[in-house]
Amino acid sequence: MSGLSAGVRLAYYEKKVCILERHTTIGGLNSFYRLRRRNYDVGLHAITNYAEPGTKQGPLSKLLRQLRMTWEDFDLRPQLRSSIVFPDCTLFFTNQFSFLTEQVASAFPSQIDGFRRLVQRIADHDALNLERTVLSARQVVSEYIRDPLLVDMLFCPLMFYGSATPKDMDFNQFVIMFKSIFHEGFGRPFAGIRLILKKLVKHFRSFGGDLRLRAGVSQIQHRDGRATCVTLDDGTQIEADNILSSAGAAETLRLIDPENPPVKAPPGDISFVESISVLDCPPAELGHRDTIVFYSDSPQFHYERPEEPVDLRSGIICSPNNFDYTEPLEDGRIRITALANPHYWMNLPEDQYVSEKQHWNDRIVSSALQHIPDFRGRVIDTDVFTPRTIRRFTGHLNGCVYGAPEKWVNGQTPLSNLFLCGTDQGFLGIVGAMLSGITIANRHLLK
Repeated sequence: MSGLSAGVRLAYYEKKVCILERHTTIGGLNSFYRLRRRNYDVGLHAITNYAEPGTKQGPLSKLLRQLRMTWEDFDLRPQLRSSIVFPDCTLFFTNQFSFLTEQVASAFPSQIDGFRRLVQRIADHDALNLERTVLSARQVVSEYIRDPLLVDMLFCPLMFYGSATPKDMDFNQFVIMFKSIFHEGFGRPFAGIRLILKKLVKHFRSFGGDLRLRAGVSQIQHRDGRATCVTLDDGTQIEADNILSSAGAAETLRLIDPENPPVKAPPGDISFVESISVLDCPPAELGHRDTIVFYSDSPQFHYERPEEPVDLRSGIICSPNNFDYTEPLEDGRIRITALANPHYWMNLPEDQYVSEKQHWNDRIVSSALQHIPDFRGRVIDTDVFTPRTIRRFTGHLNGCVYGAPEKWVNGQTPLSNLFLCGTDQGFLGIVGAMLSGITIANRHLLK
């Protein structure tokens, strides 16, 4: 998403742009596929930073202006209601921030003043400053909120949707995610992520951009501190004045020198297993109407690489059907996502891998049934992806979804004309990733 957005922005200003994609389809972490005559989205539960069509302010409005696209191009439908569920408390939230404030005031009356002060601190913080410093979000939040349960409940959806750091977040990332999830909220394109991707590609090509699939980059050639060309998997070399990479920091540095990268950039290891169940009815027919459920069965929220293959203590339950649609989707869907140990899944023998996916799918579903009606008798198809799947189709080391804990906020790499955009630049979520591509293109190539 970041690479396509950067490409559109540059091509619009008549730069000669070529986007190189190793795989047979576009999208990276947010793509789509077809299996057994059904369409599936990868990565997308929801698009954050929702805004009503015609809104003049906010990230989504800025994104559309920068890309010269329309609200109809995204065709977003808002969430109905989502929830954060812990053993002793449940908070509901919608795309109206005042509703969450009322929930906090009701469930945590002694903390509401501190919560309001935290909200003001968030409003005053410039998280988009590309020269910012790293600050512990837990440290900042605990200055305003004393109840550890409320702290964990606020962190749960924000970390699940954007933290590459175990147990904590950079406060800048916390601010970005807080605003994008709680202030602005969730939406989803009716036709899924494929709609936005196809619009982006059509837009890019209309400005003269060149998109090449099955064109993976195996190495970035360089001389005297500058990138000179890329070598593709088939040996083809393409010269370039400038290169933007959305492959990730560690992955990009290894393209410069696989044996001795110019600087150390340890990859992240926060990854997930996801169970996707197709139902013969909408989930609402079974009594499940929440759009997304973020749950923790432990009183303390644990967010780190688990020792077990999958951490069953917490997870995300998303029903794509439970957005505000005027017409129903063709199938009922339940998607359940849980933290996973990438090293376990990467090293399984192929014959054992298939059976382990089924085993852990069953356990993930059973665990989630504490929070939603039992839908197992209505399942007509299932698919499962793991860190191994993510590694295969994105190239991200460890199958890490949110990249490395240390972000390269200004996008600059050791090579003067090679820049990072996307996950490891630091703007997260689909809208954030697209703004990352635009921001880095504007800063370094369109000044």
